Amino acid sequence: MSQSSIKIVTIKSLNNPNWVSKDDVLVVEEPLEIRLRYGPEMERSEMNLAITMRTPGNDFELIRGFLFSEGIIQSAKDILNIGYCISSDEAAKNNIVKVELATWVLLNEKQFKRNFYMSSSCGVCGKSSIESVLENCNIKLTNSKTFKVSDILQLPDHLRAEQISFKYTGGLHASALFDASGKIVLIREDVGRHNALDKVIGAFLDQNLQEYGLILSGRVSFELMQKAAMAGIQLVCAIGAPSSLAEEMAREFNISLIGFLKPDKMNIYTGEERLIF
Repeated sequence: MSQSSIKIVTIKSLNNPNWVSKDDVLVVEEPLEIRLRYGPEMERSEMNLAITMRTPGNDFELIRGFLFSEGIIQSAKDILNIGYCISSDEAAKNNIVKVELATWVLLNEKQFKRNFYMSSSCGVCGKSSIESVLENCNIKLTNSKTFKVSDILQLPDHLRAEQISFKYTGGLHASALFDASGKIVLIREDVGRHNALDKVIGAFLDQNLQEYGLILSGRVSFELMQKAAMAGIQLVCAIGAPSSLAEEMAREFNISLIGFLKPDKMNIYTGEERLIF
């Protein structure tokens, strides 16, 4: 657990019938600003791409995963350099990152509209939201990878054992990759569930993510399923519920989707053929 990801505060706590003062551990939430430098060598441009609220730690993984899942880059080679901007403002220290993109990376304005499908007033329906992801996703999934149900049922306990920061704060989401034997090979935590998944994707960006399954500590939204689809992940398991659009996307992209995963039960929504009973 990184020291920068937690904050210790003094609180007053009721433990009937007595009030006591004690220290409590909170998860840190700070803004991360992403700046891009891009374009042909003699015509470089800069722009502020996005600001996300995140838990400090694995920031460069988060940014690589974010840029990939939004279709801005195709691989880690599309990034020439990534680093924190120097600032005299202590509050902004390590909270502003500049990404230097390769000259061959072509950008268009549509790629910067990160939440274009999330606003209920934007006039975009679920069907067109999925179609917009289909246009940017070049990965076609097969049913070649299989996972044992007995291994999947053990994942909630394995995930909780790996959630070190959650153990102390109770305020973090987790995303984790697991292999065909059900072993967790990578876990990332963050105050934002989408950030946790971006960190996972960024860490394994140039590896074959079709070899792994994904487990999420909470529910599955459209945005999380979009990121999984872009990364080529074949199996998504969640402790919580999937949304209707997440289920539709899983079906469209041939992703196996499991929700309400507990040590003794689960709901299979799509892709039953990848599971060994």
